[in-house]
Amino acid sequence: MHTLPLANSVTIPLVGFGVYQIAPEETARAVADAVQAGYRHIDTAQVYLNETEVGQGIAMCGVPREELFVTTKIWVENAGEAATRASLDRSFKRLNLDYIDMVLIHQPYGDVYGTWRALEEAQAAGRIRAIGVSNFAPDRAVDLGTFNRVMPQLNQIGINPFRQRADEIAALQAENIAVSAWSPFAEGQDGIFQNPVLSRIGAKYDKSVAQVIIRWLVEQNIIVLSKSTKPERMAENLDVFDFALSDDDKAAIATLDGTFSTAPRYQGVERVKWMAERKFGQ
Repeated sequence: MHTLPLANSVTIPLVGFGVYQIAPEETARAVADAVQAGYRHIDTAQVYLNETEVGQGIAMCGVPREELFVTTKIWVENAGEAATRASLDRSFKRLNLDYIDMVLIHQPYGDVYGTWRALEEAQAAGRIRAIGVSNFAPDRAVDLGTFNRVMPQLNQIGINPFRQRADEIAALQAENIAVSAWSPFAEGQDGIFQNPVLSRIGAKYDKSVAQVIIRWLVEQNIIVLSKSTKPERMAENLDVFDFALSDDDKAAIATLDGTFSTAPRYQGVERVKWMAERKFGQ
């Protein structure tokens, strides 16, 4: 598995398996199948309500724990130093792990400073190997690190060919903050899998549109999270390291930026209120 070194020298697999919107009753088997297909990076979150099943899948996968990279995220209702500590304990119990490879602040709302102090503390104690954020603008991510002890080692944001965010990626990477892409396929919206530009590039290399998108991201040193419950699709999404995009390919993909607006936005007064109401008892 190809990996990327984080700022603290922890290495993270470039292609990860996400479990968002996988039903809990399917999650354990999907995780085990993903590991058997070759994935070594599993991404979950408190708000996905399937940490327990992720832990079950890890336990049944047959691969030593030290070969896996497991990420979870602190939800808004658990923001703050004390609340984050308590929620971390619950996540450890649900995942049934002695350590977690990475923990992220899931959204830039609530007492993120208190949450960050709790994550710094857990990292210093060896319970967490790397810490970071998700859905933070570059200035908010750098602000968090500048006024605390540890700069976020990663920011997980929505990136796809229709919303490429090149300036944000460059700003984060310039600060040695790794970038991870969620929803790289734009949740299948706006005909992305039939897009003529991406389809033409895929045909050139005998690759699927999904493989072209994953390759486009990993060539930018962006960690990619994809989801499937089908073992054959899992294997396909990992099979992206035997070809390289040409400059013409990348220029063609660049023309797709902004052609559709598919990624949810996390700014605005109503969005803040919506986040505050998301109570999941996790």
